[in-house]
Amino acid sequence: MKIEKDTVVMLQYSVAEANGKLIERSKDPIVYLHGGYDNTLPKIEQALDGKEKGFEVTLNLAPEDAFGQRDESLVRTILKSEFPPGVKVGGQLEGRTEGGEPHVFHVMKIKGDTVLLDGNHPLAGRPLRFQLKVMGVRAATAEEIAHRHVHGEHGHHH
Repeated sequence: MKIEKDTVVMLQYSVAEANGKLIERSKDPIVYLHGGYDNTLPKIEQALDGKEKGFEVTLNLAPEDAFGQRDESLVRTILKSEFPPGVKVGGQLEGRTEGGEPHVFHVMKIKGDTVLLDGNHPLAGRPLRFQLKVMGVRAATAEEIAHRHVHGEHGHHH
């Protein structure tokens, strides 16, 4: 079966820096609903469209094609007293952008009475190399299409 809109794709992947230094490798295959549902990066969907099980590709993506450029307006320093007890480096908090939109911020540093938050994706601003191998392709169910994501093994559970 070819990868096309409304198919479920099972992938093994690795992500590395442009120089080849490994950032992450999948232990188990990941699955996503193909066809513009924002379940993976658009350049990954473009590279896999029309391909079949067994297809392998290496993609070198510029930051704007991966996780975007860094946005320094998403970096904040907040008083520690404004946080609940137990705030830790590496934690995530939901806050709001300058435009008032809900956004997830990562706790980067705690120094004295201040907390440094960063709302950028951890890989924003970095060119990345993705190595992908298609492990399987199947037709999506009507429910998966309606919910815009994969259900079942390796997918979303309600």
